[in-house]
Amino acid sequence: MTARAERPRRRGLAGEANARLTGTTAAVLLVLFALEGVTLVRVRSLLSLHVFVGMLLLPPALVKTTSTTWRAIGYYRGVRAYRVKGPPPMLLRLLGPFVVILTAVVLVSGIVLVVGPSSLRSQALLAHKASFVLWFGAMTIHVLGHAVETARLAPLDWMHRSRRQIAGAGRRQWLVAASLVVGALLGVALLGRVAPYLHNSGRDHRQPGRGAPAALHRSPALSGRPGGPPNAGAEGGVVGSR
Repeated sequence: MTARAERPRRRGLAGEANARLTGTTAAVLLVLFALEGVTLVRVRSLLSLHVFVGMLLLPPALVKTTSTTWRAIGYYRGVRAYRVKGPPPMLLRLLGPFVVILTAVVLVSGIVLVVGPSSLRSQALLAHKASFVLWFGAMTIHVLGHAVETARLAPLDWMHRSRRQIAGAGRRQWLVAASLVVGALLGVALLGRVAPYLHNSGRDHRQPGRGAPAALHRSPALSGRPGGPPNAGAEGGVVGSR
């Protein structure tokens, strides 16, 4: 009788199940973001790893965003499981949408930077760098605000005794694992674009006076090489200086 009464109670704890999924994905993302930060030390030489990890964390980020959005919808709709759990502190509630938006901008601008047309490269790079600075500040507050809760929730679905307390631990584990597999496949698919990106960006850096008309770079008079029609203004300047 006790076991029968216990099963519905466990299945009804949707808020706790959602919190466990959020905690697990948060822990995974924390590790991946830390690894991504390490690649920034020498981002050009570690660009392949930087791109791979960036794509690897994309699906888990979507899972976490979905789980937290689901919790917010449930809370404001008055679902008891989420009302009982209560909302996060006001600062973290206000910060949450900015973290989601900035994370999306950082990831999307990074993808555009690698696979997008060269005409968008400078804009994508600016967006990637600027959004990262803002994201880092917002994420630091976000992580510190949820650190204790994440440390408590993340292992619960992976420990033998606690995983049986809330139904669906296996499904949540498979969801997190599947998101990592999808991210790894995306990362491998994008690795082939790293070498062309490095080649094109290196060529742009070697190009003199990037952004000036190409005719100016080819002008023998301006480059000081003989064999072209003299430039009257340049010649006048030389004569006047004698």
